[in-house]
Amino acid sequence: MRAIWKGSIAFGLVNVPVKLYSATEDHDVGLHQVHNKDGGRIRYQRKCEICSDVVAFEDIDKAYEEEGRTVVLTAAELKSLPEENSREIEVVEFIPAEQLDPIMYERSYFLEPDSKSPKAYMLLRRTLEDTDRVAIVQYALRQKTRLGALRVRGDVLLLQALLWGDEVREADFPSLETDIPITDKELEMSSALVDSMAHDFDPEQYTDDYQVQLRQLIDAKIEKGDSLDTEATFGAPAGEGEGGEVIDLMEALKRSLEKKRGKDAASGKGAGAGAGAGKAAGSKGAASKAPEAPDDEAAADKASSKPRARVKKA
Repeated sequence: MRAIWKGSIAFGLVNVPVKLYSATEDHDVGLHQVHNKDGGRIRYQRKCEICSDVVAFEDIDKAYEEEGRTVVLTAAELKSLPEENSREIEVVEFIPAEQLDPIMYERSYFLEPDSKSPKAYMLLRRTLEDTDRVAIVQYALRQKTRLGALRVRGDVLLLQALLWGDEVREADFPSLETDIPITDKELEMSSALVDSMAHDFDPEQYTDDYQVQLRQLIDAKIEKGDSLDTEATFGAPAGEGEGGEVIDLMEALKRSLEKKRGKDAASGKGAGAGAGAGKAAGSKGAASKAPEAPDDEAAADKASSKPRARVKKA
């Protein structure tokens, strides 16, 4: 796997340098469009509607349209936004895992420790395990400010991107408001059917039959000699930077607790309210940053090995 982002988790005044990896991958067989007459590759051109010139990607800016007016935003202007330049995953609160609605989950990422001493990483992982909590975090990735959930999966910290609250639609269907009677017999039979099909979930039991059949079709055409000679091109892999610095863990934890208790006392909550589950306010200025080495997520996914559909053996 190739790291697509490097930064640090801000856990109070504790700084945990990490590398971020995509935890999932698409197993679909990659297809592209060709001319059915001669097999020539079909490519799309970015053409300007005013001058009709084909525009190179580096000469393209972004724009926002509102009420008949268009605001052009240059790459430099977007890069100057503070959140875009942040290399920090900021822990803002700890919540019970059951309070997160699964509809909010997006893509998942593995976090690898990126320092000479992984002790701070191990401490955060153990703390989440022992308290049975999920850390709600905020971070910036690929020109977006994002909300996420930091949880433990095996021995690894897992970052799961979350939708913002206003991105989840309300299900408003008039047909569900109709009062439809369900008899006890119907419910009993339905429950019996569920019981007869009840098993422990094993994802390895399931295969993507379409991708298996597509791969078989491709292999059969190659064996028959029904293929064209094409030249494949691959993007150059991006380099990785150096690891983070070793931190004075006990001192950072002590100062974090003192700061949280002082804040709770000033707000009238009491000194004992936030011993380990408070918001990490003010941590951005105090926590040191890991060296920047931004990689593009799409490029990293493209550079991964070519997927193959798997048929489960009997």
